[in-house]
Amino acid sequence: MNKLLLPLILLMACCCLESTAQEFTNDRIEAMIDDYRQLDRGPYKRIEWFCADGSRRGSKDPCPDAIGGGIQHASYKDEVKRLADKEHIFFGEILASADLWEFWDGPNNHSRLKQYQLNNFLVAADNGWIQERSRFYRGAKQIEDEEEWGRKFYYTVLGSDEIIDRDFFLVRESLRDLPHDGDTNLAQEVRSLSKTLAERHPKFMDIRIKIHGNPEAKDIIAVQEWVKENNEKLSFKQREEFDKLVDIMQEFFEPVAVSELQKMVSDWPQDSYIRKQAEQFSQSYSNETNPSVLIPATANLMCDIRTNIKDDKRGTRRTSALELSLRLEELIFQKTAQWEPETLQDHLDKVHSLSEALAAAGYVEQWEWNAIENQLFKAEGETIKASELLKFISAARSQVEWGTGMVNAIYGDDVERYMEFEPKAYGFLDDRIRSSLLLPLGDAIGNLGALVSRQIGLTSQVQAVDNASTIRGLNAGYAKGELVVVEGNAEGMTVDPNKIYLFDRPPSDLKPVAGIATVSEGNLVSHVQLLARNLGIPNAAISTDNLDDLKSLDGKQVFYAVSPRGTVVLKEVDEMSGEERDLFGSERKEKKTIRIPEGKLKLNGTMPLNMSEVSSADSGILSGPKAANLGQLKQLFPQHVVNGIVIPFGVFKDHMNQQMPDRGQTYWEYLTEIFKTAETMRGNDLDESEVIKYQLAEFSKLRDAINKMELKPAFLGQLESDFKNVLGGSMGDVPVFLRSDTNMEDLEEFTGAGLNLTVFNAVEREKIIKGIKDVWASPYTERSFKWRQAYLENPENVYPSILIIPTVDVDYSGVLITKDFINNDENSVTVAMSRGAGGAVDGQAAETYLVNQDGDGLLISPARENKRRRLPDTGGSVMEHVDFDNSILTKKDLKTIREFAKEAHATMPGSKNGSYKGAWDIELGFKDDKLYLFQIRPFVENDQATNSEYLSSIDEDVNLNTELYLHKKIKS
Repeated sequence: MNKLLLPLILLMACCCLESTAQEFTNDRIEAMIDDYRQLDRGPYKRIEWFCADGSRRGSKDPCPDAIGGGIQHASYKDEVKRLADKEHIFFGEILASADLWEFWDGPNNHSRLKQYQLNNFLVAADNGWIQERSRFYRGAKQIEDEEEWGRKFYYTVLGSDEIIDRDFFLVRESLRDLPHDGDTNLAQEVRSLSKTLAERHPKFMDIRIKIHGNPEAKDIIAVQEWVKENNEKLSFKQREEFDKLVDIMQEFFEPVAVSELQKMVSDWPQDSYIRKQAEQFSQSYSNETNPSVLIPATANLMCDIRTNIKDDKRGTRRTSALELSLRLEELIFQKTAQWEPETLQDHLDKVHSLSEALAAAGYVEQWEWNAIENQLFKAEGETIKASELLKFISAARSQVEWGTGMVNAIYGDDVERYMEFEPKAYGFLDDRIRSSLLLPLGDAIGNLGALVSRQIGLTSQVQAVDNASTIRGLNAGYAKGELVVVEGNAEGMTVDPNKIYLFDRPPSDLKPVAGIATVSEGNLVSHVQLLARNLGIPNAAISTDNLDDLKSLDGKQVFYAVSPRGTVVLKEVDEMSGEERDLFGSERKEKKTIRIPEGKLKLNGTMPLNMSEVSSADSGILSGPKAANLGQLKQLFPQHVVNGIVIPFGVFKDHMNQQMPDRGQTYWEYLTEIFKTAETMRGNDLDESEVIKYQLAEFSKLRDAINKMELKPAFLGQLESDFKNVLGGSMGDVPVFLRSDTNMEDLEEFTGAGLNLTVFNAVEREKIIKGIKDVWASPYTERSFKWRQAYLENPENVYPSILIIPTVDVDYSGVLITKDFINNDENSVTVAMSRGAGGAVDGQAAETYLVNQDGDGLLISPARENKRRRLPDTGGSVMEHVDFDNSILTKKDLKTIREFAKEAHATMPGSKNGSYKGAWDIELGFKDDKLYLFQIRPFVENDQATNSEYLSSIDEDVNLNTELYLHKKIKS
């Protein structure tokens, strides 16, 4: 080889390697999509024969029978294969070429299967997407081979009882999309084509909106009439497209032949329960036209299928049973619009039947339905109290929320990944929801809610929303400001404290805002929810449809209020009443603020302490309440509390009194100067936003300086000794948590829940030392400072202590509030749990119960978090995928929690010299059925918001004892 060429070749090789390593950025993937849209072959290279012996042949060279024959289809471009190998992203999947179990993709939470469904949606919704032209690439896919593969896939996968139990929803949903019996996803085709036509013909938009929001068979006539009216303006090709839409709609709304349904499970044994029930259904209801009779019976049969599908082990029979279930769902979808309730009892029956069908379709797990069904009662007697109806409506709303949460939890991760390079992927979630019974169930609940609200005078007033009864208040309060509607995941976004935000999914580290409403509320006792409750920030739960409706107010100035009973008012400021305007007038009462009692601090202790040596009496004096109360609990309940080390306030102040490098002042003097300068700026009438901007910039410098601070040798030596004597091992061998524990968390009027740092599962000595400094710096982060700046008179006097406790890799963890704060009932408690460590407090969609005196739990919401955090002995944390087919908490756990809540009230000394009698906010977890306590502090609510005369007046005309007639015809 020419020696002069060698360096050039090596340079080219390095460049190629670098290019390969960098080629799959989101921009590159987006460019690939754009390229493939323009190519006749799209993501494919050529047509080939794939032989049974593993060999491949040209398109005109079939596999000989002697080697087992083969199948013909396209091969992928090399770039598409590398994308799959390196990024686990699959474009233009040809099923016939896939390994069954690799396609099931269990180790990756079935991502490949979900991506196939997502690809199908994008192809239908976006004019073919990457296959805009390659849809017509002849021979790329052989439908008979795809269907044969699909049948084999389901016959194999559905042979597993474990998959039936764990992945029922996903498998059943995928049957809509994977070819296996000649069917296609007609609902998706109707929505996609109508959307495309509306974009090309704006005058068609009204009909498209009707099809999108409430599809009915009569919409076919509306499309046909529109085409007649606009016939002269349409080209021949355009009329063909509308004719295609009509054909698909006619096929979609073709009445399901009830008498023929039994044939779908004719492969089941004659004496099997599913076959007998299907035959009885077909015989009994083949001529039934009354939807109020047919829909409940159909829902019952769907429920029978889900409950008894494992009676036969054969995947073939289980597949046919699920296909029948889908056909029954289609029947309900067709008939539900025809069910027009005439009485209140009819409304209750309709909601119950649709809820049962939704559960049978897997949107609600079987155990969840068993826990909630008795709340969706069939009323007895002639009348019913308004209070009972409101409980019914709340339980029914939860079914829509749980079902929507299931769709988001199952598909959300893959949708979010695709959105990084294809924003249209977000529409997939909406498409799945609208193609399901969530759509008619939400409509039925809305109609019932509106009816009851009118009867008792409990009506939310939300501008731009047709059916405000699907909105429910969570935290009382009122605000005025610009409305910001945020779709998708808001993680990491910057918020303005003077604006009101409507989130699809709120960020876990939400900074102060004027008001919030969320589709996914997370859970009632997350840090964000509790902080909002402390500060009187109005907060409500809304539906996906509500979010869409309220886009029309995005960017406008609005008034927003939530009453103590959950009534919501949201309207443009021009519509405010005089009373509402007065709330923000010059004489408006200033927001109550509190002052940290810095005079009681003891800062002379400059060494770590054994946690067992501190008690609640030291809270706010030597350390924050986490360490003080956990030390007290260690004395009271040693079996529930681990050993621990406390780094008191004095250690922090001792280190802050050191000279800063290259500055003529100490760290503490620098901190004090920041606050003094801020006050001077305010005295000079500078805008508060400029003051905050200055402080945050200086805090950033201070945090950086603290992170570089050298810890004193004497302190480090004592800490290393305490690790051995208290935690039983050397620093560097024992995995520990470092929890920030400030003196502002000891205030009965305010809790600093979640504002500062917790260092998860640190093992290495260097990480522990770094963690100490990170915790000391955490009160000066933007989020922490802004929250307390809004409420504290003297935020400069926030002192962090640190609680160091050994890691417990809990099975599940969360928060216990020792009262039912939803209904303000002191006789029950509220508990929210998530799988793994750090549960519930970070805003996960947690499993939440109200637990009565006997330890019986009322399920408020199930968990919809598809990952859990595990804490390995090697340090750090790993996220594992989880499923929802079993509850987190057992009945035994609920009783254990209830008993501990009683003991906590009886034994906790309380704050204010023992005068505190309120509820407690407790963080806890379970490991191998043992309860561990991690934190306890007073539970704080904002009385100003709850006691506001205006907010109370919103509900003043409501009489919850009103008796409503169940069987009396309702006047239209």
